Amino acid sequence: MKRLTAKEEEVMGFFWEKGPLFVKQLLEFYPEPRPHFNTLSTIVRGLEEKGYLAHTAFGNTYQYRAAVSKDEFKRGTLKSVISKYFNNSYLGVVSSLVKEEEISIEELKELIKQVEEGK
Repeated sequence: MKRLTAKEEEVMGFFWEKGPLFVKQLLEFYPEPRPHFNTLSTIVRGLEEKGYLAHTAFGNTYQYRAAVSKDEFKRGTLKSVISKYFNNSYLGVVSSLVKEEEISIEELKELIKQVEEGK
């Protein structure tokens, strides 16, 4: 799964939240000053090239929809971070969270309990 820029991720958020959209509709979700239509259209086409969006033609315009779910994106992003920064070690991730006190021992015990119970 190809990585997204911050702007691309922002645009995908609208598709995940709102469903299929035309670029013109997408513009309405931005506060003033809104991005230019052509700029947004270029981002959307780039997302389609990366496989994140698909489209349906309506005359000479396209309605775009998410081709990758938000959960798929989150899983792919997490795997990428773990690969890049933790040498594919999930234990390394958890160890780092404990060391940085981002997760308490109690929370870790609860997580282990959930895993053991098959949740």
